[in-house]
Amino acid sequence: MKGVMRFGKKGKLSPRFIGPFDILERMGTLAYRVAFPSNLTEFHNVFHLSMMQKYMSNPSHVLNYEPLQLTPHLSFEEKPTQIRDMQEKRLRNKVIQMVKVKCMNHSKEEATWETATEMRSRYPELFGTF
Repeated sequence: MKGVMRFGKKGKLSPRFIGPFDILERMGTLAYRVAFPSNLTEFHNVFHLSMMQKYMSNPSHVLNYEPLQLTPHLSFEEKPTQIRDMQEKRLRNKVIQMVKVKCMNHSKEEATWETATEMRSRYPELFGTF
């Protein structure tokens, strides 16, 4: 199950924001109905104000929105795209090789440290340059 996250659950590889969407109407004092694209129609489209983030308009800001590829049971698999760094983690009796992995739909600041043996067995194509 590592690398497979349910939509909306907290976790190491879960998305913080899934995109800029238009607000259709105000449902109450703190609830809003949001316009989702056709691939997200399975989700409830009414959100509490605390779950939204205000967008500050800036003409030089370009939004790069890539829709998530969700499976029918509303999960997605993170695909690592790049190895950013390698290091050795020294314990008392052994040394563990670690790699810093950048995944799709994440910025370089959100790269995570994973064990090199597991990543090499699951994604050998990433180790061509290292």
